Amino acid sequence: MDIRYSANQKDVKRYTTEELRNEFLITDLYQKDKVVSVYSHVDRMVTFGCMPVTREMSLDDGIDVYANFGTSYILERREIGIFNIGGPGKIKVDGETYSLGHKDCLYITKGAKEVLFSSDSQSEPAKFYMVSAPAHTSYETRLLTFKDAIKRPLGTVEECNKRTINQFIHPDVLKTCQLSMGMTVLDKGSIWNTMPSHTHERRMEIYTYFDIPENNVVFHFMGEPSETRHIVMKNEEAVISPSWSIHSGAGTTNYTFIWAMGGENQEFDDMDNLKATDLK
Repeated sequence: MDIRYSANQKDVKRYTTEELRNEFLITDLYQKDKVVSVYSHVDRMVTFGCMPVTREMSLDDGIDVYANFGTSYILERREIGIFNIGGPGKIKVDGETYSLGHKDCLYITKGAKEVLFSSDSQSEPAKFYMVSAPAHTSYETRLLTFKDAIKRPLGTVEECNKRTINQFIHPDVLKTCQLSMGMTVLDKGSIWNTMPSHTHERRMEIYTYFDIPENNVVFHFMGEPSETRHIVMKNEEAVISPSWSIHSGAGTTNYTFIWAMGGENQEFDDMDNLKATDLK
């Protein structure tokens, strides 16, 4: 498990490009028959990637659970949200099987002991993108298809940010302890997300960008509003965003991204909005 410690904004303004990428960027999440995991000490959020090809795989595959979590199994004191951004696949949770198509989501509540992943086809394997947060109580494990998500159209063609926010793991959809996740799909011709940007002092966020065509990238903007930085991101990479940082991006084409939030509340309007002209 890759461990990332909390970075201080006063130090980040002096980071080189390489240091920024090493601290915040998450790459190579989908490796054949392997679970990739990155533990961030920012709100103790954990990002996982799993691409089962030839065998069924467990969430704790290759992970020393007690050394990293201090528990008997990963979700003993955690909840997790899982999106499938690949081909059709299945997730078995304590014996119950859930089928996930492309862009479907599964929320697994605290206390699930066995979580197993498989793909329906080796030639088109599933790619399970996951974010886990600490949890203090259990709710309901639930499958949420792309059709089930609440659709929130936003933006305009003129501002190059016409998009649809799909709310999956969200207070308006189901109860969780602190985890919230959703998917934003940009229309053709739109490239900007979360602009004008904001910060939220009581929540951190993790983005993953995908559906980025070959030879294209997304410029992810981060940092304090008065000290912005950027990280160039390729298809299916993720990035950690501390509470003090803005989190927005512009692509060389349209794309899709999944946002995951954890922290002290789930009040989506609890943010410090910024004008584009306020950024430096």
